[in-house]
Amino acid sequence: MRETRRRPCVAPFSLNSKNSMSEQVYLGVDLGAESGRVMAGCWNGRQMRLEELHRFANGGVWLGETLRWDVLRLWTEIEHGLTLGARRFGGAIRSVGVDAWGVDFVLLSKSHELLGLPFHYRDARTRGMMARAFEQVPREEIFAQTGIQFMEINSLFQLLALQRDSPQLLEVADCFLTIPDFLNWRLSGQRVCEFTNATTTQCFHPTKKAWSVDLLGRLGLPVPIFPAIVSPGTRLGPLLPGVAARTGLGSVEVIAPATHDTGSAVAAVPAPPGGRSDWAYLSSGTWSLMGMESRTPALSARALQCNVTNEGGVDGTYRVLKNIMGLWLLQQCRRAFAGRGEHFDYATLTKLAGAAPAFRSFIDPDDHPFLNPPDMPGAIGNFCRATGQPVPASPAELARCIYESLALKYATVLDSLEELAGTRIEVIHIVGGGSQNALLNEFTASACGRRVIAGPVEATVLGNLLVQAKGQGELKSLAELREVVRHSSELREFHPRSPEAWQEARARFANIMDAARPA
Repeated sequence: MRETRRRPCVAPFSLNSKNSMSEQVYLGVDLGAESGRVMAGCWNGRQMRLEELHRFANGGVWLGETLRWDVLRLWTEIEHGLTLGARRFGGAIRSVGVDAWGVDFVLLSKSHELLGLPFHYRDARTRGMMARAFEQVPREEIFAQTGIQFMEINSLFQLLALQRDSPQLLEVADCFLTIPDFLNWRLSGQRVCEFTNATTTQCFHPTKKAWSVDLLGRLGLPVPIFPAIVSPGTRLGPLLPGVAARTGLGSVEVIAPATHDTGSAVAAVPAPPGGRSDWAYLSSGTWSLMGMESRTPALSARALQCNVTNEGGVDGTYRVLKNIMGLWLLQQCRRAFAGRGEHFDYATLTKLAGAAPAFRSFIDPDDHPFLNPPDMPGAIGNFCRATGQPVPASPAELARCIYESLALKYATVLDSLEELAGTRIEVIHIVGGGSQNALLNEFTASACGRRVIAGPVEATVLGNLLVQAKGQGELKSLAELREVVRHSSELREFHPRSPEAWQEARARFANIMDAARPA
């Protein structure tokens, strides 16, 4: 494996920060599908140093036959993490902000009561809702008015499922807030939706940069519940008095970062200076999100055919990307292994995958049965049987199948991105927890035939914290923010290997994808 390391370079870097001689602290709350944490970012005017304050488990909770998020427990964990931050850093703390996943939401009544526990995007109630929506508004019109990849988990289809199943909730709802916007409201009292997360809902117009009022009205959804939209870095005001007292933070300011976790992660991509556009990003975790940064959304007929999504970014940018199932596949296999008494950590599974036979079986990571199956290894086996491939049996074979399939899917998406951009992408930046997986990084470089730069691992929370610093005036632009990232992170490079073997694998993968596609 060809890998090189690039350590952060500190000496030649300097920003004209008015507070460069004293360390300031920002608190970032970062929620993912498996875990959440409260992190401190210590800013000295040149670098952002991260310190973990509190980490806690997250995941769906079964309530009857529905899958929900326990936002009350999450709030308790967040307050605890903020309390630890106050004890640790005291008066050096300048602000706090929350980022989390997209599409899921809460509804509030006029008296600010929570109307039920929010649904998990993997809940089955949205099955068939896309077809129902297309009966009212054609697919092409929905894409023109939202620019969002069609996935049944999107907020639009969740709202339509609610309209069908519990219309009385929509009748009494006064406010719609995405999960991180709900938590920022609990911090500040401001009921707003931040741009990067609003765009994930498929309820937002990408060129008008406002809620898609026409679409919502045609689908019979209540337009007044959607609040004002604010930009990443918006100062929402001081902590509510009760939160300030319970945590000991006092009147610390609340700032909306890029509240969509991928929006924060992409802000922290260590892209090259000078405005070059020959790079793509891959935010790698439970989901893989692969895309490019653009000043304008991609809304062409070909963009619709490629089923790309246009999500908001920092400084008015758009993230033209594809959502790919990601390491969820391995997470669920690991859970299945544990259920039968075989316990593996991720490092062991990766080591086993590296020693397993290459190019034996492939899956389409985005095949619908992989969204939330009761038995992931069984679902993978079913796919392989249906496409005439050997069925992976051992944990090593399953992990190898997942890693190779993800890398080959990335290569397919890269082709679409280059076509839409009209230019060749020279480097892929992999950020997030998955950037630590050297085997997957190597496979990605080889499948795509491109240089891969991996890191920062903590891109999401780093982006959150640096957007807060930008909101406080410490940084002036996205380019300056990324300069800090380059000088605050250790990066690793990976280069393509075995090009002939991977080209043959790409051809096989394409045939399998065609065979698995519904007629």
